[in-house]
Amino acid sequence: MPKPPPFPPPGRGPQLLERAAFALRTQRFAEAEQLASEVLKANRTDIGAVTVLAQALIAQRREADAVAPLEKAARRGSNPGIETLLGAALGGAGRRAEAIELLQRTTMRRPPFLPAFQELAGQFARDGRFEEAIAAIESALALAPHSIDLQLDLGRLHLQRNDRGKARAILDKALEAAPGRPDLLTTLARALLLDGEYALAADNYRRALGLRPDDAMTRADLAACLLEMGDREAGEASLRAALRSRSQMLGRAIYGLAVSSHGRFFLRPSTATKFLQGEDR
Repeated sequence: MPKPPPFPPPGRGPQLLERAAFALRTQRFAEAEQLASEVLKANRTDIGAVTVLAQALIAQRREADAVAPLEKAARRGSNPGIETLLGAALGGAGRRAEAIELLQRTTMRRPPFLPAFQELAGQFARDGRFEEAIAAIESALALAPHSIDLQLDLGRLHLQRNDRGKARAILDKALEAAPGRPDLLTTLARALLLDGEYALAADNYRRALGLRPDDAMTRADLAACLLEMGDREAGEASLRAALRSRSQMLGRAIYGLAVSSHGRFFLRPSTATKFLQGEDR
């Protein structure tokens, strides 16, 4: 009896992996998981397939399922990307001490693998250990001082600690180097909003929307600024636009109306929904 052909058929492995990576990029995580698993049936040492599989599982909040394939891949060779994903999976599976220990070792590699520093900082921050998280990003910046992503991470960490002055200084400097980054604009706008500088915050949100017009959350944050500035009509219009762009924004929109000093409060959520959907106009 002839042997059955390998699965997938010869030559199809790279094609399936490409499809899996595309599914991952387009957030079709279950499909990415299935396709990467098919590749691994034929070649269990395929690092690309392990990477896509792990990322798909983590995106589905199934970090515990991602640990085993990542551990096997990590044992087979020295790969900082696999180690960083394993750290993320361990942390998400509730094994944070193991995650931090692994990631600390990975950050000692040279040349440095910057995502390992970022994941380590994230693990510290989720434990409320912000000083250690900041130290991890600062050590990475010492090795890569021009990294905009690291500067953004550092600004966000200072913002989480409510040190808005430091956050603003870091983000202002980063924006000088990368004025077209909407994530920098929105993070700086958040710091300005918290400082009560609503007009400046609104300007940054508008700039971000010019680069990413379909960002419903940014449009809702702009609405918060406009409402606080007393421009109720423009603020409510911005909330309606956010809701049209993304229906899941309803709760956020109702909350934004209620907490603003120039907003509106509705006794019934259904009344607020009709108002935001323009049905009472």
